[in-house]
Amino acid sequence: MLMSNITSQTAIDNRFVTTRALRDGTTYNHIRRAYRNGELIRLRHGIYSQPEALMDIMIDVESIVPSGVVCLYSAWFYHNLTTTVPPSICIAIARKRKVVTPSILPISIYYWQNELLNFGITSANYSGHEVRITDAERSVCDAIKYRNKIGHDLCAEVLKSYLRRRDRNIPLLTDYAKRLRVWTTLRIYLEIALTE
Repeated sequence: MLMSNITSQTAIDNRFVTTRALRDGTTYNHIRRAYRNGELIRLRHGIYSQPEALMDIMIDVESIVPSGVVCLYSAWFYHNLTTTVPPSICIAIARKRKVVTPSILPISIYYWQNELLNFGITSANYSGHEVRITDAERSVCDAIKYRNKIGHDLCAEVLKSYLRRRDRNIPLLTDYAKRLRVWTTLRIYLEIALTE
């Protein structure tokens, strides 16, 4: 196991490793090689983690980012809409809020308008923590909304995974798409997905 090959001074909580704690060039080169080979994910400058270690990580969002909403990559993964492991915990907050997050935690903050934080939000138990998170339909619409940033392949994967679900709710999906002004794009994606 890669983490066991790295000194205990370097590993943080057995899930993260930071180059700041490194004193030995061999270990640093080992981390860089592991990153290039895909064995480690770079969370931010100087902080790395193994992909499988991120799969079950969730923080107590309410205590670190009060009123934050788990979204995007983290929500897609939670709802089984993608196999992509989230590179960080994605949390949405109101646009004008300012928060300070612990630098060691892999957290990405997204600033949304207040009205976008008022619908499509549910509660979920995620890795033992009760969190506010975008529901499946809202998560799909967010993938459509951010398709140019996340890539069309990931967007298509999220939508196709959703359409395979027995509990899908197309009227609710349509309602959210109209509120987020992505209905026209979603309709095109639906037409393509349903003809395949």
